[in-house]
Amino acid sequence: MFPVLPSTRITVSRGVPRTPLGARAGAAAAGAALLASTGCGVLNSELSGEMPTDINVTSPMMQEAQPLPVAYTCDADGDPVSPPLSWSGLPDDVGSIALVVDDPQAAVVFWVVHDLDPQLVELRQNSVPADAKIGQNSAGEASYGAPCPSENDVHEYRFTVYALSGTLDLPEGAPLDSILEGVADQAIARGTLVTNSE
Repeated sequence: MFPVLPSTRITVSRGVPRTPLGARAGAAAAGAALLASTGCGVLNSELSGEMPTDINVTSPMMQEAQPLPVAYTCDADGDPVSPPLSWSGLPDDVGSIALVVDDPQAAVVFWVVHDLDPQLVELRQNSVPADAKIGQNSAGEASYGAPCPSENDVHEYRFTVYALSGTLDLPEGAPLDSILEGVADQAIARGTLVTNSE
């Protein structure tokens, strides 16, 4: 039923710092660019109605509005892993898929994967297809930088899948702001699974 995935690679780094000093301004600017075009920055943004939200994003390991499992945070025993995700409801004219994992309150992006094949319907845990590209996160690393929840400080973690009109044609490890601007320019639909730090 699902297409056979080509070779995969591991996507983990140790984690994005709780307060990434040098990267926060860049992430905020990039997030603002994405918000201006797609409504990504705030779930209830007045711009959010301008783009179809028909994509259904799910995970066998995460539930909407529930705490992010420890295995996917920087508090994991051993190295954290990127979670499995699946999606459906892509428009017919999609040219590629992008994934952005972020904390909108902290303006931090943990993971960006782009140029995913539009026939793909899932990412397996801790891997991405070899032909997809991983961009820099807010820590400047081209990997999954796990969220680092703080006690008594509730945050939302969004896993947003974007259907794009084409490919971004950016190299592996491209800067975060370039990727988010490209997503903002080409996004034609999106869907989000939201977890939290509670």
